[in-house]
Amino acid sequence: MSALALRDVRKVYPSGDTEIVALDHAELTVDDTELVALIGPSGSGKSTLLSIAGGLLTPSEGSVTVAGEDITAYSPKRLASFRRDHVGFVFQSLNLVPFLTAFENLTVVPELTGRRGAATRKRADDLLEELGLAARRNVRSTDLSGGERQRVAIGRALMNEPCLVLFDEPTSALDTERGEQVMGLIRREMTERGLAGVVVTHDRRMTGFCDRTVEITDGHLAA
Repeated sequence: MSALALRDVRKVYPSGDTEIVALDHAELTVDDTELVALIGPSGSGKSTLLSIAGGLLTPSEGSVTVAGEDITAYSPKRLASFRRDHVGFVFQSLNLVPFLTAFENLTVVPELTGRRGAATRKRADDLLEELGLAARRNVRSTDLSGGERQRVAIGRALMNEPCLVLFDEPTSALDTERGEQVMGLIRREMTERGLAGVVVTHDRRMTGFCDRTVEITDGHLAA
């Protein structure tokens, strides 16, 4: 079973009397445990594809299957539930809550959805330990370094034990050395957990950490 399968996916936006085509008949399969780099220039459709793969956007045409479930026609409520249970996201802007600590940023979503308790707290502490952040557990995200915030975001994405993790430009705000450290961390965490993922990037130096690279230009995918 593939972790992700996009079949003949199009995404178009109306613009007056015309349409803007963000994705044009995209086909992409990501196998279980595979880490795929998606590379292309700004405006090529990378983030649109990532949002569709994670159920944040619905395609105009085509189908999206994640972990064996066709989510194409899911209602917004069902999509939200599916994302919570099966998909992890690391956004380019990280989206950490600035006034919360590293630990609280990992536990806030489970707690909001009713999954409180010792098991959630232990998973957060275990992830912080694995990510080298145990000593920074009670530090607010605004007081963490850029690399530390990135690791908190990765930890948060892994909290729900997803089958698919989506990374949107995870190294864009980092220099080469720290970018390679973060990509090495992503590679290790994904491999150790047997997870599948897609890494959107514009930096070819980071594709060496992935199993395969797919290029996108003007909404068209080419292996």
